[in-house]
Amino acid sequence: MQPTPLPVEFVDAQRIDLVELPPPRLSPWEQQQVDRLWALTTARNPMTFDGPLVASVGLDRPGPGRLTVRWARMTYRHRALRQLRPAEAVPGSVFVTVLLPTEDGIVVGRGSPATAAPGHWTLPGGAAEPPPPGRSLDVDSLRRHAARELTEEIGLRVPEVGLRLWGLTRGRRFGSLGFHFLAPPVPSTVARHRHAQLGASGFDQAAVELDKLAMVPTAGHAARLGPCADYLHQVLGRYFTP
Repeated sequence: MQPTPLPVEFVDAQRIDLVELPPPRLSPWEQQQVDRLWALTTARNPMTFDGPLVASVGLDRPGPGRLTVRWARMTYRHRALRQLRPAEAVPGSVFVTVLLPTEDGIVVGRGSPATAAPGHWTLPGGAAEPPPPGRSLDVDSLRRHAARELTEEIGLRVPEVGLRLWGLTRGRRFGSLGFHFLAPPVPSTVARHRHAQLGASGFDQAAVELDKLAMVPTAGHAARLGPCADYLHQVLGRYFTP
């Protein structure tokens, strides 16, 4: 019996270039179905926002140690293409995460009801947003986005220069790309306190994306949390492997 393929694969590269292309063309039928499915999504969760995102439309290996990511500007509603096209023809999501070490383990959070994956445990992070028109997308801009996500989801401000690109994963089914950054260690009490402060005066409680935090001390511990993002077990497994 062949072993079941793992959800994601690690992609090794010493240099990563990101090249913008026009968004994939949709047939009139696809556009109609995308809009219909988006209407169903917003009916279930009115807080869902059709915001801009970066979609991966292909990878190239121009030379040893080099990787070129072809990307396009799309919006959240176009994730409905996963229901309309073969997996290999669907633009993949591009997202960032932050591995935040503490003395008690890596910080993970549970998605709140307002998120696209409520109840699922993830690393702090989110879908990458495209730069303003005319501006290029690169690893530095993804690093800045990761630092911003850490502030928004945990309440912790880390200088972007302190985040190191630790790994890149690619989903085996839809080709989603995860840029995983490693942050300097912080005390677990600081992470918990800053997260608790997000519900303080001046912050919209309904906008809290992670409704609970946990510290994962070993790769196997994550399996006891409950539903997780597809990349989580493999990323933690590699992190904790000597």
